[in-house]
Amino acid sequence: MAYDRFVAICNPLIYTVAMSQKLCAVLVAGSYAWGVSCSLILMYSALQLSFHGSNTVDHFCEFYSLLSLSYSDSHIISLLLFVFATFNEVSTLLIILTSYVFILVTILKMPSASGRHKAFSTCASHLTAISIFHGTILFLYCVPNSKNSRHTVKVASVFYTVVIPMLNPLMYSLRYKDVKDTVSKVLGSKVSSF
Repeated sequence: MAYDRFVAICNPLIYTVAMSQKLCAVLVAGSYAWGVSCSLILMYSALQLSFHGSNTVDHFCEFYSLLSLSYSDSHIISLLLFVFATFNEVSTLLIILTSYVFILVTILKMPSASGRHKAFSTCASHLTAISIFHGTILFLYCVPNSKNSRHTVKVASVFYTVVIPMLNPLMYSLRYKDVKDTVSKVLGSKVSSF
């Protein structure tokens, strides 16, 4: 998404060439391949853990919650999770932030105010989504030996797995004039009926 925004704003005349179907497929396949690889490695590590008796995870299965129930030495697995989470977050954020630095420089060089406004509004929904999502992930996983309360972890986990994906369609669709007009009409008719 960051690369798409970068090409659309910084090189709009070559957008169709730079964002070819093949490149999109490679970017998506690479992302999924890396995500599945990390997940399989962590799942294999979790299968090596030993558990005794009745163990209950009091919310949906966060990996750290699973580690806390294990009677095995989970130091290596915790370190592996920390390394994967930190690498994934840092590399992703570096790519996104680098892209947005170039976008910002290009936007500031635009002569017209309406062009700058349109470019900023194109990026605003993506920046909002990544800020909320990555901020939550950094808070949960990239702080070594953090002593977050179970309640905090539950709230943050629900936030990044349920709330943010539900907000994404709303944030991205509010850019479109037709959607804005429809929402205004619906809200206007409800306000006038009271």
